[in-house]
Amino acid sequence: MTQSGADRPGGAGQEAGGAEPAGVDLARVALRAAKEQARARGAAAAQKKQARRGGLRSGARADGRDPLPLGAAISRLITERGWEAPAAVGGVMGRWPQLVGPEVALHCAPDRYDEDECVLTVQCDSTAWATQLRLLAPTLVARLNADLGHGTVKVIKVLGPAGPNRSYGRLRAPGSRGPGDTYG
Repeated sequence: MTQSGADRPGGAGQEAGGAEPAGVDLARVALRAAKEQARARGAAAAQKKQARRGGLRSGARADGRDPLPLGAAISRLITERGWEAPAAVGGVMGRWPQLVGPEVALHCAPDRYDEDECVLTVQCDSTAWATQLRLLAPTLVARLNADLGHGTVKVIKVLGPAGPNRSYGRLRAPGSRGPGDTYG
């Protein structure tokens, strides 16, 4: 049986805007949907069987009502909701000093992660460290993707230090532009 371009992943049926997942993401979505359907069919069959037997009974075997260890419950929740990538990136933010080294971690800290764009934003405490991190960015992206999975982080956006707040007081010179005015 042949498939048309609209039926195949990556074929003509996909929108150019990237609204549909492709590749590994498409496989994850399909696997998650298949698991949910199988769970629903299994739950419906179990309910029919229990209704014939005369209701719910407890037994020696494990069933869906048994308590789960916390780690297993959290893993199940992350998988069911599709939060694998954000959870992995959150783990990276907690392990930042181990990934970049203690010296870089003292001066540069991860600020946020944009899941849609796959961009990790890092804030540095000086322009020198921001420049250094921009030079290290390709190596750091490769290291993060090796740890998290290919394509999780595509770009590292490096932010320098925030300038001091502009004060608009009585002693302000007319026409001045604030603290940057003195640096030429």
